[in-house]
Amino acid sequence: MNASADPIKRVSVISTGSVSIRPEHVGPTWKNLYFWLFTSTRWTAPRPINVYVIEHRDGVVLFDTGQDRASVTDPNYFPGGFNGLVYSRLAKFAIEPNETLTAGLSRLGYAIGDVDTAVISHLHQDHIGGLPLLGHADIITSHDEWESLHKPLPEARGLMPSHIDLPGLNWKRVTPEPLADPAVAPFSTGHDLFGDGSLLLLPTPGHTPGSLSLLVRRPDHAPLIMVGDLTYDDNLLAAGQLPGIGDKKQMRDAVSKVNALRATMPDLAVLAAHDPGAADRLAKALSHGRGA
Repeated sequence: MNASADPIKRVSVISTGSVSIRPEHVGPTWKNLYFWLFTSTRWTAPRPINVYVIEHRDGVVLFDTGQDRASVTDPNYFPGGFNGLVYSRLAKFAIEPNETLTAGLSRLGYAIGDVDTAVISHLHQDHIGGLPLLGHADIITSHDEWESLHKPLPEARGLMPSHIDLPGLNWKRVTPEPLADPAVAPFSTGHDLFGDGSLLLLPTPGHTPGSLSLLVRRPDHAPLIMVGDLTYDDNLLAAGQLPGIGDKKQMRDAVSKVNALRATMPDLAVLAAHDPGAADRLAKALSHGRGA
């Protein structure tokens, strides 16, 4: 592709409030999940809840939809009992009225109805908050992630079906297929969202069974990879260090693949959902362009 063929007009980030989590959650940690969850006494400084907005010639695309403000205003939003206790120990949210998905899109000049496609990296609460507003859009997740929602005890695994499997949503479940694209090795499978190579969904399981990342490629621009919760800090990912939640073997493999991709794309910008440095990293990548 050349610059005149760039199918993407703009890439932006908005944050639907902030979240504080345990330092062990960010990682690395040797501690068992439930041990640190119930013994940790510290919280991180507030971290963003990022939603990435891509204006493609085939429509406006969201990567993740953030946290629903109802989670801090509705006392019945979270499950009760032991699961509710776990949720309260995992994260503390702050979402002001001007930090909703709708408000963030408005500041970019979009209405919620302008969104054509929402890619959900995984189905945890702070990535699916905009779903009630997106009945008009295509909602994309991986087949493996959708299957995990329908296995026993989803709420104990961080999935709340009552906020996900909503009536009227147009879910599209994708299964990675072989990619004949050596430029994205070691990833050998994925899903080309619009068939033009600009937006590639790549399987990066580990945080959840069907977690997806999104590789954004544009002529004369640095490539971007949006990795959801594969990491909470790009410096930790670059060092091969893992978060405190997830399947360690799968996460290690996914982290290794992203770092190998970075080795072949030295200007690759890694953008996580809750990395405090992600917005600045995106701005730098967009302003410098490829090879700058």
